[in-house]
This record gives sequence, structure tokens and C-alpha cells, in this order.
Amino acid sequence: MKKLLVLTIGLFFSVVLLQAQNDTIYFMKNGVIVNQQAILPTDVDSVIFYQPVIIPDTIPDPDPVEPFTDSRDDNVYEVVQIGDQVWMAENLKYLPSVVGPATGSEIPGFTSEPYYYVYDYDGTDVTEAKATDNYNTYGVLYSWNAAMAGEASSNANPSGVQGICPSGWHLPSQAELVEMEEYLTANGYNYDGTITDNKYAKSLAATINWNPSEVIGAPGNTDFPEYRNKSGFTALPGGYRVNGGTFSVIGASAYWWSATSVDTNLALNRGIYSNFAVFDSNNAPKARGLSVRCVRD
Repeated sequence: MKKLLVLTIGLFFSVVLLQAQNDTIYFMKNGVIVNQQAILPTDVDSVIFYQPVIIPDTIPDPDPVEPFTDSRDDNVYEVVQIGDQVWMAENLKYLPSVVGPATGSEIPGFTSEPYYYVYDYDGTDVTEAKATDNYNTYGVLYSWNAAMAGEASSNANPSGVQGICPSGWHLPSQAELVEMEEYLTANGYNYDGTITDNKYAKSLAATINWNPSEVIGAPGNTDFPEYRNKSGFTALPGGYRVNGGTFSVIGASAYWWSATSVDTNLALNRGIYSNFAVFDSNNAPKARGLSVRCVRD
């Protein structure tokens, strides 16, 4: 609440500014005159001093593109805002354990155990796996059960499934991926500038590590340079772990799990390929090892 102090001119001159003349107002700070104003006594009949109440500025929301640090392992992730969603701009690297590609089911529906893989690493030493170039570039490949961390399938928007993602983030549902797709289409991220169809793989893909391609508008083609990674999603071709015990298509493809199950055996995922212009929707066996991108709550 404002504090008001009303003084008459006479009191002001006699008490506050003893050295003042009767036709001048002096402004002082810490005993030093910082300003003065000539004025006739007949011009005013009172002087009002007030101390305004200073209302603190509202604390701003965090910068939506400020890098995020996962407190579980101190990995730092670049993030990007796409429409109303904030996505990690890197594949998740959280690695609580690791196995070689031969460990896991060859039967698509066998998903009772969570499995974590690093492309081309065949062992069980987490420290060794984290020291590889593929881990640092492409992150971890998760079975669907590992990505979900035991939670139930969801197609809500937001999914409500934290899964393997850090606190404050979650695994995207099919509905959330469709929201991103619709935003990209409607806002000119197709490589040819159109606002219909699905031609925005180039706008999602990083500008490095993709196998060369001569297909128009594909991530592996250097055409339409203004559209290369236009979204900032920075998708890298990390490949996947194939049911049966091998790794495949690094440099050529990238795949990410959704939180949405199709049936006992299959779950929905999204993929980008070096020689296609589309952001593809697929059903994959839940035992497969795919990458994860988290979206902020």
C-alpha cells in the first residue's frame, strides 16, 4: 500500500530543507542535492511525497528451448519446441543396464523383460557401452517394454506415460505424434513448401550421418538446403536391434517408440529413412530395439 506524506510548503522548507530559499525546491539524496526546481510559494499549497509499492515481476516460465539435464545420469539434452510441444532434440541415453543383440526374444510377443542395447555393442558392461561412439551419437535402443517401464499403453494427449523418460517428460502417444505431424504439415515444413501430405522427413532429419540419396526431398539428399532440419528435431539414423539378434540400418534409418500398443505383439512407432521424404508410421514387434524421444509434460 502506498505511503503518503503530505507536508505544507512552510513545514517542508523549515524541517526538511533548512538551506532552501523560499522560491526553490531542492531534491536531496544521502545529504547531497541532486536536483532543484524554482517555484513560487503561490504556485502550490502542499507537497506530497510517496513511496510506491513495488510489485515483483512475475517469474517467467523456463525458456522452452533451454537444454535439459537428466539428474539420473547427468546427460544434457538439447530440446526444441514444435508447435505447442517441447521435444528432446536428441535420442534418450539413459542406460540402467545393457545386453548384446542376441539377448532378447526372437518371438515378437515375448516382452516380459526390458532390454537395453547400444548399436554394435555386444556385452553387459554399462561403462564400456557408454564409451562407444554409437552411444554418444545415437543413444540407447530400447525394447518397447523397457521404453514403457512397465506402464500401460496410452493414446491420450498427453500420454501420461513417463516410461523410461526422466521426471517432467514422457513417452509420446500416437495422438501426440499426430499432433506434431499436423503442425509440420500445416506450417510449411514439407520440403516443397506445400501444406498438404507428408513430405517433412528432411525438416526433421539432422544434416549429418545420413547415407547419401538421390531421392528428391529425402534426408540423404542435400537438395532444398533451407529445409534440412528446419524443425530442429535433429533426427539421426541410429538404426535398430532386429528380432533375432542383430543390429541393422545405422546410417539409413531412425525409429522411435510411441506409448501406444497395437496388440500383444506390436506397438506403434515412427521412422525416417535416408531415401524417403515421409515421416513414416509403423507397427513394430515389441521385442525390437528402437530409439526413444521424450516430450515435455
